[in-house]
Amino acid sequence: MQYYQNGFKPGDPTDFRATADSAATQLLVDLPEAVDVLIVGCGPAGLVLAAQLAAFPEISTRIVERKPGPLMMGQADGISARSTEIFQSFGFADRVLKEAHFLEAITFWQHAAEKPDQIVRTSKKADGRNVFSEFPHVVLNQARVHHFLLDVMQKSRSQLSPDYCRNLIGLEHQKTPRDARSGDCYPTRVSLARTDPDHEGQTEVVAAQYVVGCDGARSTVRQLLNLEMRGDSANKAWGVMDLLLVTDFPDIRNKSIIQSANEGNLLIIPREGGHLVRFYVEMDKLKGSERASNRNITVEQLISAAGRILHPYTIDVKEVVWWSVYEIGQRLCDCFANISPQDSDSGPPNVFIVGDACHTHSPKAGQGMNVSMHDSFNLGWKLASVIRGHSSPEILHSYAAERRAVAEELLAFDRELATMFSVQEDSSLEQGDRLEATRLQQYMVKHDGYVSGTLTRYPTSQIVAEPAHQALASGFEVGKRFHSSPVVRLADARPIHLGHVLEADGRWRIVAFSNREDPTGDSTGIRRLAEFLHNAAESPVKRYTPAGSDIDAVIELLVVFQQGYRDINMQELPAFLSPSKGVYGLRDYNKVFCPDVDKGNDIFDERDVNRGKGCIVVVRPDQHVANILPFDGFADLAAFFDRFMIMQD
Repeated sequence: MQYYQNGFKPGDPTDFRATADSAATQLLVDLPEAVDVLIVGCGPAGLVLAAQLAAFPEISTRIVERKPGPLMMGQADGISARSTEIFQSFGFADRVLKEAHFLEAITFWQHAAEKPDQIVRTSKKADGRNVFSEFPHVVLNQARVHHFLLDVMQKSRSQLSPDYCRNLIGLEHQKTPRDARSGDCYPTRVSLARTDPDHEGQTEVVAAQYVVGCDGARSTVRQLLNLEMRGDSANKAWGVMDLLLVTDFPDIRNKSIIQSANEGNLLIIPREGGHLVRFYVEMDKLKGSERASNRNITVEQLISAAGRILHPYTIDVKEVVWWSVYEIGQRLCDCFANISPQDSDSGPPNVFIVGDACHTHSPKAGQGMNVSMHDSFNLGWKLASVIRGHSSPEILHSYAAERRAVAEELLAFDRELATMFSVQEDSSLEQGDRLEATRLQQYMVKHDGYVSGTLTRYPTSQIVAEPAHQALASGFEVGKRFHSSPVVRLADARPIHLGHVLEADGRWRIVAFSNREDPTGDSTGIRRLAEFLHNAAESPVKRYTPAGSDIDAVIELLVVFQQGYRDINMQELPAFLSPSKGVYGLRDYNKVFCPDVDKGNDIFDERDVNRGKGCIVVVRPDQHVANILPFDGFADLAAFFDRFMIMQD
């Protein structure tokens, strides 16, 4: 990140409270009469959305929660590589990795053929998910993730904090097209019941431009929109426990899947801190419409079942930190907003549902929290861009179009995984001198990339171009997230991951990969590109940057040269590559990069970028590749942004 461009301030550079607008610092006891965005629910989906929007003090955002305070323990724990990439864009990936447990290996156990009442290890392998990103797959209590997101919100220029003890009881919305830039149109009215002791029984009514339901599987927002969840009914009960225990089971600090002959199945997830461990324990099948709560399952029963599955190994539970019982079911909502993409003639949507509010599934692959956060990361920048008057409200239809397809894939994957997990296979299938992998093992290995969260690909749309020039950079697939790679920053020779420059600040990026020519020449491709973006009437930078804003406030140009950092003089490059910014007009030296050849990391080779021609990679604010163009494709570059952005005065 960059700071001090508007003057030196001592202390934490990520804490903007001291420099925030005084209006933003006012802590409200009561909710305002009107807001731009009202978020319902303080789960991971709601907090990611709030953290995004908190970066924009000109957007009035509130987040309400029925509970009396923040989450302290329990619930989800798996963090995919893609989620950590998103955390990096918020600036706290290092805090997550410092506390988290790294899942480096996975073991599979089954009952022994000669002793069905005992389990034996059938395989132990490296976790294959760690090859899809520079970040590993880790485990950390969801409450800690909440804490980090709350910290981002509270230190932002908006100084956003949740409004707890608010229970949603009513929602009235209009389906009329409107100009989101007008700032005086709030088509949705939300009624909230206060539950805190000093205000219990009081009702607040808030008018909002946009409402986002991040309120879980029993979402009130979804119910008030009359949107229906469809899918498989739950027919299997599982218990989950976070434990401190003593055991002789040898793989207690590895992710382990145990399939016993007669006692059911167990999934073990080691947790942060070196001692905490999570058990997922398979219970009996449910009958018809029976719910797990009808069984009155106790934690003692769960511990006993886990002990029987682990035989001949033993467990001595010292403390149960958290436990719950749930049902497996894959369910999906028909629509993720009050107006579906198929009904776009009715205008853009203004009420959305996110995360568990629109898709539910089992926790076996650790996707619940991750996919929910990815939903919000997809929606947040779009809302910000529309409210700030940078983009057409029509882009809001792309949220449901993009994320419902992801949810459909997730449910299909989860359904098959959950079935395989619960079906007992023949144990110890010897093939020569090796042990044949079970179908479950094969399936999990095959889908490592999917579980990492890095393979999501958004289809062609208003904000994702046809991949007509994909061959110029096959390692940056159009529609997929921008796959980071090590580079060296030219100005100070610092090794850095290029993807880590893409902060969650709502900006588009034009990442230019130069061809082989000397970039300091008078008529080079990079000089022509800089001249076009800086001065041409059709330049998207000129057309869509508000007057008085920094030149990179909406669209930022980043450049990667093929030459090493020792071979280029920064002062000989076009001035547009180190623009003046802030009240002092300080130069920005963070936009030009070179391959990290000293360490053998050449981004041109790693991402298969055409060295002879170079290319332009357009990256969305959520880090997904939106377009790839030739290095001189200025007209196509302008035409792409013209499809959805709004001309600025």
